[in-house]
Amino acid sequence: MSRTEKAELRVVLIEDDPMVQEVNRLFVEEVEGFRVVGTASNGSEGLKLIGELKPDLVVLDIFMPSLDGIAALRRIRSMGLPVDAVVVTAAKDTETIRTMMRSGAFDYIIKPFKLERIRQTLERYRAQHAALRLGESVTQDELDQILQSGEAGGQDAMAGEWPVSADNLPKGLNAATLKQVLSVIRQQGGRLSAEETAEGVGIARVTARRYLDYLEKSGIVRLAVHYGGVGRPINRYEWVREQKDHK
Repeated sequence: MSRTEKAELRVVLIEDDPMVQEVNRLFVEEVEGFRVVGTASNGSEGLKLIGELKPDLVVLDIFMPSLDGIAALRRIRSMGLPVDAVVVTAAKDTETIRTMMRSGAFDYIIKPFKLERIRQTLERYRAQHAALRLGESVTQDELDQILQSGEAGGQDAMAGEWPVSADNLPKGLNAATLKQVLSVIRQQGGRLSAEETAEGVGIARVTARRYLDYLEKSGIVRLAVHYGGVGRPINRYEWVREQKDHK
């Protein structure tokens, strides 16, 4: 391969639903620089393919027969296979999300999702993969820039459009939890209550309220009262879409 050519990133898909598997393949190959080199319908088949094809990235579901995604990713890590992983699944409970992230998942995408969501992940992965080439070294400043850009991208454009700095946060709030709150807002379509925020992030309701109040004062969300059927109205925090206009 000449120096002017871009390295193609090879992907293995592990998904038991044939229709979803095909959609995932089309989505992945829609992103420049990625090619699906193999597909598997369960974790056991996927591990075999990873060993044979040696891909750069594996995109895997969690709910699968034979060997589910949790066990498969743990096996990948215990075997020392040099492959990164992106989880694409319907599982959205915080325990599962934390388990997969602790096992080294590069990103976690909840079904159903749009092409743009996986495009963001793959483009971020491509940039990080290129920056961390084998055999090369980086300075601390260069590494910080790589990792910080990855964190911003992982929270989707919603979080990325509004920089989160630990230096500007009130006492008792931290940037990592704030980014999780922003991510949950995105997953809920940009509108949720304090209770839904607390459940999505895995924090106490009073804590979630503090973060939401801060976001409201910062102009990132606005408080809106929603009247449903029987019962009290619900206070929901809505994402302010026109963030790029804020000064």
